[in-house]
Amino acid sequence: MKAVFKHELSSYFTGLAGYVFGAFLLLFVGIYTMVYNISGGVSNFEYVPGSLAFIFLIIVPILSMRVISEEKKQKTDQLLYSLPINMTQVVVAKYAALMVVFLVPMLIVTMYPIFLGTFGEVYLPTAFASLFAFYLLGGSLLAIGMFISSLTESQAVAAGINFVVLLIIYFMSDLANYAAFTARGSFIALAIIVALFSVLFGFMTKSSFSGFTVGVVLEAVLIAVFTFKKASFEGLVPSVMSKLSLFERFYAFVDGRFDVTAVVYYVSVSAVCIFLTVQSLEKRRWS
Repeated sequence: MKAVFKHELSSYFTGLAGYVFGAFLLLFVGIYTMVYNISGGVSNFEYVPGSLAFIFLIIVPILSMRVISEEKKQKTDQLLYSLPINMTQVVVAKYAALMVVFLVPMLIVTMYPIFLGTFGEVYLPTAFASLFAFYLLGGSLLAIGMFISSLTESQAVAAGINFVVLLIIYFMSDLANYAAFTARGSFIALAIIVALFSVLFGFMTKSSFSGFTVGVVLEAVLIAVFTFKKASFEGLVPSVMSKLSLFERFYAFVDGRFDVTAVVYYVSVSAVCIFLTVQSLEKRRWS
């Protein structure tokens, strides 16, 4: 596991991916710090990471698109199966390397509020809490990107799908305002989500029958619940979309609230994506 971690980490700095990722992040942090804190004379450094959340749409696909897809393209993923460690350890090592690459520029950024504090009063607890949440948010999105990378051999396809998924996640709370609040609208939206999940399940298992069976069972359960508890569907989809939004939970830290449930949520999302990545690789092993 340690060897995989070292190899993965070194690959980011022998190529351009790690440097491009860090350069983009530091560039935008520097620009926003200059605009908000220096030129604007604002002491709230937490506004900087709060305004920079959109940058993940760019830098996450850059860093995560090659994690698994490049292994598949070059057929070196077959070597991973021959290692004296299981797939969970391989995926965790790769994810740990991603997080270290992300940590390097973040350590530099943590010096910004300290430097600004020499010119005025900066409330460091809120500043560091927002940076901590920014790192956890990035970790969750990198885990999602790693899972997407495990689904294809093309880095370009992985980056494209990753961007679209992150774009949906970014605007999820806004989309919730346009979602149907009626019980029927929520039922239709959930039925579509179930259908998409069954297709994904069939793709993951490479069994159309399994995907179809899961879809039929879940749709039947959904219809039964809607029939007997129709009132519970009122405003259900918008409420769920808002609560599932990764970015919306991050803004709580920017507002000065340390949300423990958000920390647990970010860690859980990362863990689930790591699990799905392991299953994706295991499926390829036996296919």
